[in-house]
Amino acid sequence: MRTTHLLYLHGFRSSPASVKARQMAAHVAQQHPAVSFWCPQLPPSPRAAMQAVAQGIAGWPRASMAVLGSSLGGFYASWVAQRMGCPSVLLNPAVDPARSLERYIGEHDTWQNPGERIYFLPEYIGELQALDTRGLPPAAPELLIVAKGDELLDWHEMVRRYPGARHIVQEGGEHALSSFAAYIPEIARFLRLA
Repeated sequence: MRTTHLLYLHGFRSSPASVKARQMAAHVAQQHPAVSFWCPQLPPSPRAAMQAVAQGIAGWPRASMAVLGSSLGGFYASWVAQRMGCPSVLLNPAVDPARSLERYIGEHDTWQNPGERIYFLPEYIGELQALDTRGLPPAAPELLIVAKGDELLDWHEMVRRYPGARHIVQEGGEHALSSFAAYIPEIARFLRLA
């Protein structure tokens, strides 16, 4: 079945204005105008973020939706894919954000709008742990795109976390995956965008 609804989930301190989100939105609008594309601004609270996403996709057709997530958004995408039974694309996904984000408890600016501040509270660690889907078999096909040069997350850990996924492992690169545009046609094929 073709994908008619595509959810994009951005990473920590990011937004729908990120380069990857804008590139994907532009590709969908230009090449697949029949596809409904949604990239919500996610709040810092993981519980609130997934509640907002669950409400936003409640009316979507499970059989023809997919999710794409980057970094922390990749972690969230795994949760959405489990809940909805839909295909997922994971871009340098956070494997254990409860561990990796613990040092970020406090106030931070955002990447796309440095004047905007977010507060990552200690209770968000437990919220992340509650959303962890490690140990569950994939609910649907997964495509994992990782950069060996990721300076924030261990690419080996990502590959081990998603053993059943189709893997694309980029030599070099970085966490932001600045070469993302080159992978969009492959993502579109994998998701069978309408």
